[in-house]
Amino acid sequence: MMRSASRRAMLGMALAGLVAAPRAGWALNQAEVVAPIKALDDALLAVMLAGQRTPFRDRFKFLAPVIDRAFDLDGILRISIGPRWNDIEAGQQTALMNVFRRFTIASYVANFDNSPDQRFEIAASLRPIGADQVVSTTLVPTSGDRIRIDYVMRRETAWRAIDVLLDGTISRVAVQRSDFRGVLSQAGAPALVSSLERKVIDMAGSALES
Repeated sequence: MMRSASRRAMLGMALAGLVAAPRAGWALNQAEVVAPIKALDDALLAVMLAGQRTPFRDRFKFLAPVIDRAFDLDGILRISIGPRWNDIEAGQQTALMNVFRRFTIASYVANFDNSPDQRFEIAASLRPIGADQVVSTTLVPTSGDRIRIDYVMRRETAWRAIDVLLDGTISRVAVQRSDFRGVLSQAGAPALVSSLERKVIDMAGSALES
């Protein structure tokens, strides 16, 4: 089961927005909005079923393409860093994108690492936040508390998540924004790359080394 205490702290503060209609020029297709999250939920259930008896590296490789399709990772990183992103040298931007992707995938592998007798429920309707749409999911264990995990979806060329809200309110991007900007203001982009690399190692050990 997803670890509730330390991991909840990582997923942070509330996201707010105004309710509005979808962007002009296209009709909202709920199935298209939900599809990436349904695929993610299915993959997470498979990872939990595999459990810790399956090497971390194998679970990472299995989840990686699903995460890439479900999330706008480059967009999330830019939002988390904010205006300072444009001041970061291009090579460091690339390094940050690469390690942030690894960090995100490793976080899901580490959090969803056991307890296979669970299921996900997806709400029947979407919730608009501005031009974005929220897909509300619930992780239902065989015993214990249900865990609500909402995904804020944005359409560019396809629908992908730009934030994750734990318990419907706690924004992962908000927490990352505080953490990342704090490191950047003190020591710059190389320090943020190193910080994320250490977090990946903490979760995966040497499992992801080439």
